[in-house]
Amino acid sequence: MNVKTQTDAAPSSGDVCAAASDDAGNVAAPKAHAEEQPESLGSFAFFLFKLIFVVLVFRSLVFSPFSIPSESMLPHLWNGDYLLAAKWPYGYSDNSMPFGAPIVPGRVLASAPEPGDVAIFKHPIDGTDYIKRVIALPGDSVAMVDGQVVLNGETVPKVRIDDFIIPVSGNTSCAWGAELRTDTNGQDICAYPRFRETLPNGVSYEVLDFGPTGADNMDAVIVPEGRMFVMGDNRDNSQDSRFPASAGGGVGLVPQDNLVGRATILMWSTDGGSDWIKPWTWFSAARWNRLGQTL
Repeated sequence: MNVKTQTDAAPSSGDVCAAASDDAGNVAAPKAHAEEQPESLGSFAFFLFKLIFVVLVFRSLVFSPFSIPSESMLPHLWNGDYLLAAKWPYGYSDNSMPFGAPIVPGRVLASAPEPGDVAIFKHPIDGTDYIKRVIALPGDSVAMVDGQVVLNGETVPKVRIDDFIIPVSGNTSCAWGAELRTDTNGQDICAYPRFRETLPNGVSYEVLDFGPTGADNMDAVIVPEGRMFVMGDNRDNSQDSRFPASAGGGVGLVPQDNLVGRATILMWSTDGGSDWIKPWTWFSAARWNRLGQTL
């Protein structure tokens, strides 16, 4: 219960303030000291500034979030995935800074990616964030023959494995290379031909291949200094280094200075069935089994 205070008379001489009494004899609390007043607006603004500063430093130097808006990296990454990218593996540049802030002179602490890395980089023409798998580095020869990568004259092993299955949802529809099926629960699913590819350095990953397409054959190219050859794991649904760089399209041989970070871990995934004004759907649409997967 709050106690009412009153000041009927001036305090006596000295430093001691007398507490006032009401008619019932209850003693009222003395007035609060100035330092007990609510936090000032300036102090709150300073707290927000410090918080924003810490977040920006974290995003600039440690991890930064990214979303996957397409199926070019199936089966590894799904449309609707949200991941964290590590910023330190490839060094820092304006391209790796939040909003492309021009605060880094050139590229500092630079390091080349490893073949097989899933790298995020800026598109050489339009500056959009792209994510692809690094296949070849400077000095490597890359060709495509009947859908298989030929690296430095050697065909990269590509072994057929079980079909890749993904449920049909708001974020997933069956592309032309898929077979539409129904699982035992009556759920529509897409089945894609899946293969395991293994690079010479031992890195192994899964790819999709729908069948013969125009991008299945490519004359050999030598990756020049400072560049990299990248490909999507969904080989027949990816605008990558097999295509000349063009706005909204292929990326050509990507400058390593355009690197942003290395995909590291999935922090969220949704099938597209959520509605922002219905919070309970945020959970029903989540693909819980994908959370926490390392990349």
